[in-house]
Amino acid sequence: MSIHPSAIVDSRANLGRDVEIGPGAVIEPDVQLGDGTVIGPHAVIRAYTTMGEQCRVHPGAVIGDTPQDLIFKNVRSYVRIGARCVMREGVTIHRGTKEETETVMGDDCYLMANSHLAHNVLLGNRVILANGVLLGGYVHIADAAFVSGNAVIHQFCRIGRLAMVGGLSGISKDVPPFCMTHSVSMNIVVGLNTVGLRRNGFDADARRRVKACFDIVFKQGLNVHQALDVLRQREDDPVAKEWHDFIATSKRGICKGAGGVEADEA
Repeated sequence: MSIHPSAIVDSRANLGRDVEIGPGAVIEPDVQLGDGTVIGPHAVIRAYTTMGEQCRVHPGAVIGDTPQDLIFKNVRSYVRIGARCVMREGVTIHRGTKEETETVMGDDCYLMANSHLAHNVLLGNRVILANGVLLGGYVHIADAAFVSGNAVIHQFCRIGRLAMVGGLSGISKDVPPFCMTHSVSMNIVVGLNTVGLRRNGFDADARRRVKACFDIVFKQGLNVHQALDVLRQREDDPVAKEWHDFIATSKRGICKGAGGVEADEA
């Protein structure tokens, strides 16, 4: 273990093996850091934060601060971060708002400089947030999704598995799995994240099935209920089931296609 003399580490923090704490860093009580985790200079890890093994927190990040929510009443809530996550310069992650709630990040996530996770956000595994991404409260982002620079995600929105959100875009509706939104736009799906599909092992047949579902939802002029009926007929296909279940459980409605086909709640 290596702790710089200028770091402030509370005796009630639980540090794993081979943890490194840089100059001027602050580790508050009730923090748990996994083996091999590195906390950079002047980073702050606040109370009730748990971090898995081999994480990297870069200079100036603040992890586990209280939420920016006027209903917060100074209750105990948490930030829980998986293994091998990277939080670059200036990243901020806030605790849950209500008592005993949490903000959660899965394994192998990469948060680039100045990205922000508000209270009660849930990230899956292998999620990447580029510089300046802002996630409102209760946003859920599924595994292997990519959110490009300076995108803004409204509270309570969901981003599906392997989706890609374009840079400088605003999202206030759910983005279905595998889809890609247009940069500098609002709630517009323009196609599939084909690069992400290939990188994650989707073969040609699987990609064809994903595209068939995309066409049902966005290109056949169907409303949501009609599209769900068609997808339900393909329930033996796990890809179609994932599309169906994501859309059927949407509370905010989903983004519309670039051709103007609305995919809001009926």
